[in-house]
Amino acid sequence: MDVRKHINTERRDFEKSLLEEAHLIENPLEFFKQWLTEAIEKNVNEPNAFCLSTCADNKPSSRIVYIRDILENGMVFYTNFKSRKAEDLEKNSNASINFFWAEFERQIRAEGTIRKVSNEISDTYFASRPRESQIGAWASLQSKKLSSREELEDAMEQLRKRFENKDVPRPEFWGGYVFEPTYFEFWQGRKNRLHDRFSFEKEKDKWIVQRLYP
Repeated sequence: MDVRKHINTERRDFEKSLLEEAHLIENPLEFFKQWLTEAIEKNVNEPNAFCLSTCADNKPSSRIVYIRDILENGMVFYTNFKSRKAEDLEKNSNASINFFWAEFERQIRAEGTIRKVSNEISDTYFASRPRESQIGAWASLQSKKLSSREELEDAMEQLRKRFENKDVPRPEFWGGYVFEPTYFEFWQGRKNRLHDRFSFEKEKDKWIVQRLYP
């Protein structure tokens, strides 16, 4: 395959739906929940996966993570507190996220700040994880250099023995963050690249809605 030719000439139009002012909800977090619910009910692939972008020392960094809860003030995800994303957030709590559901021709972009959730919230979620995932959280020095796969497997085996016949506690270096949005953008693909786009920008306690050019 000529990859360069393919990506230069591949075209398809968007025509599955539309987005009008009448469809919007005053609180964009509630509108996000509505779209997420539709994606889950329609069996969209990985509906709760999103791209999280952080920036520290003028170096942006992005990765795919999973939303695991929706609080009144934002979305929750979990990670190692010594990971690259966590180190970035220690220096700069500002971040952006992006959901893309190709099956619905929909995209949600948001900007905001991120802070840690309470230990109680992290403990509750960790206790709900499969046991092997719990042990994996202990074994992985996330984002650090690893000499071989065998080193990781050995660490897992040692930890299985350490926690044999015991509950696996949450490591102090692992837990949750909540992304608190100050800006939302909802995108619905339309024909001829004339997409529907609406932004929600927070001013004090009010969300200002604006249609945007595609």
